[in-house]
Amino acid sequence: MLKKPLLKLAVPLLALPRLAKRLIAITLDLCLCILCVWLAYYLRLGDLVYLSGNALMAAYVSVAVALPIFIISGLYRAIFRYSGWPALLAVGRAIGIYGLIYASIFTVVSVPDVPRTIGLIQPILLLFTVGASRALAHVWLGDQYRSIVKNGKRAKVLIYGAGLSGRQLAMAMTNNLEMRVAGFLDDDDRLHGHILNGLPIHNPHDLPALVSTLGISAVLLAMPGITRKRRNAILQQIQSAHVAVRTLPSMTDLAQGKVSISDLRDLDIDDLLGREPVAPNHLLLVKNVQDKVVLVTGAGGSIGSELCRQIINVGPQTLLLVEQSEFALYQIHQELEEKLAGRDIAIVPLLASVQDGKRMHQILSTWAPNTVYHAAAYKHVPLVEHNPAEGIKNNVFGTLNTARAAEAAGVADFVLVSTDKAVRPTNIMGASKRLAEMVLQAIAASTDKTRFTMVRFGNVLGSSGSVVPKFRQQIRDGGPITLTHPDITRYFMTIPEAAQLVIQAGAMAGSGGNVFLLDMGSPVKIIDLARRIVELSGLTVRDDRRPDGDIEIHIAGLRPGEKLYEELLIGDNPMPTQHPRIMKAREEFVDWQVLEPKLSLLLEAIVKNEVDTIRSMLLEFISGYSPTGEIVDWVYLEQEACGAKPEPEDFSLARPQRIESRRHHAT
Repeated sequence: MLKKPLLKLAVPLLALPRLAKRLIAITLDLCLCILCVWLAYYLRLGDLVYLSGNALMAAYVSVAVALPIFIISGLYRAIFRYSGWPALLAVGRAIGIYGLIYASIFTVVSVPDVPRTIGLIQPILLLFTVGASRALAHVWLGDQYRSIVKNGKRAKVLIYGAGLSGRQLAMAMTNNLEMRVAGFLDDDDRLHGHILNGLPIHNPHDLPALVSTLGISAVLLAMPGITRKRRNAILQQIQSAHVAVRTLPSMTDLAQGKVSISDLRDLDIDDLLGREPVAPNHLLLVKNVQDKVVLVTGAGGSIGSELCRQIINVGPQTLLLVEQSEFALYQIHQELEEKLAGRDIAIVPLLASVQDGKRMHQILSTWAPNTVYHAAAYKHVPLVEHNPAEGIKNNVFGTLNTARAAEAAGVADFVLVSTDKAVRPTNIMGASKRLAEMVLQAIAASTDKTRFTMVRFGNVLGSSGSVVPKFRQQIRDGGPITLTHPDITRYFMTIPEAAQLVIQAGAMAGSGGNVFLLDMGSPVKIIDLARRIVELSGLTVRDDRRPDGDIEIHIAGLRPGEKLYEELLIGDNPMPTQHPRIMKAREEFVDWQVLEPKLSLLLEAIVKNEVDTIRSMLLEFISGYSPTGEIVDWVYLEQEACGAKPEPEDFSLARPQRIESRRHHAT
């Protein structure tokens, strides 16, 4: 009968701000101090007395001594509904100190009209009353809070991993208002069917059945120490159950403290990649960076900013940030300044465009960097396709300006961040990056002042324009997920991997002019990646097999200049390096004496914005550039599959080696 009134009384108390709750506790203790003096007189004299004179002074002294001790001891910082034995021990220590002082005044020294035994009886009574008040608050407020939580609508979750991290997470979620732990999943069959902290431990293979019987909506991965291979196997198993997956950080992130609910987060980009990240070689990381002056162009971009983070970790003497966007430069500069934490590294933000040759010469001649990482580029394929003049001016002539300035300033190493889209390009962006490579290769062959190196890699997960953030936002919006083609495939790597590869490849430059590329494993079908993200979000894909699914995948068609798949190597001559996952290619290029006049003509066309001339010149300059090559290749295969013999002109732009590999892929 009392449960509902008590609940109604507890709700406003629990909702009060922390300061108001502390004032209530202090007021209660003040009253208890006075009450205990009055009760002490009653027990000593056997009669109820009116507190006045020195008797009232005994009450005032009790308040004046007790409250400061209680405050200093931290009794009012505790959350009463969570108070247990530690809180009661704190009360005992505080009143022990109080009792010594109070007894010294009224028992040892003595005060007229105050019996000496008051100095002993009153602290004992205060110990019982204050301790009882804390215990009552713990029982009453705790029960009411748990009742509120229990009656609320909370999602049921399972914790994968019954180890220390899993137990800590379950304990931290005891009073969580959003999720309720329904049990554990663990691979150890010796634990199946047992109870841990009141929660059952289940076999992970029973997850689909548990989802339907218990109404599980999410699985929380609490196994931060497992390998990536084992993690991927677990995710594959959970994926079939159509529940959301959240995870704890790595063991490194947890090393400084215990697990808490705030540590839970969405799956890492690495989890979606489905392979082990490429481990860096520390000797290569430090070779061109440690205790040196390093310059990064495009420092505010996805790759440029990660390059800066990795460089700071290695420890340069000075890091020069070159960026044309004021806001992007401000952001990365502030972030890096916070990361320094008193380390003796100078970070210099420099507003500049690589298209401004004079400005780049001023910067490099003034600061004389040892190493330059050139990451500034326009890289969004459709945008560059619609703005070819600006794309080429930035990607090609910006690279030329920076390279010439680096050579004049005596820079030891110059590293260009390139892309797999430069291999047999079908779009302006890829063609511009290939031409930038050719520029550096030609300069490298004509000088020995600076070692010029190119680093070529695939798509970067999590970068600006990456499909993963886009897919996640589309899922949050309720869909659909938009794809350009069901068969489109890409090589993927993480941003830290890409940045570390750039740094390490630059350290292996040798004589210069080399193109380095990463062994990125197998290409990933974008539609499979989209399905994986949907299913690991606890949702289902709406298709012919599941018309009542949650998220539809919409095929929008290939964008201008987009390829169905990417390649990393132009020729067939990859050579190993001292890094097991990095390869080197010495590819054909044009001598600078031949290339320079062609670049002058191209610049004239850019200044006049003669788009047709620009495209025709790219076709002339770049071997393998075929704006329609991708379409011709796949049309050939489709015609061949249908038994039709394609006309010779249909095959004129396709390369036999690519066709053969695609024929194998299609089969």
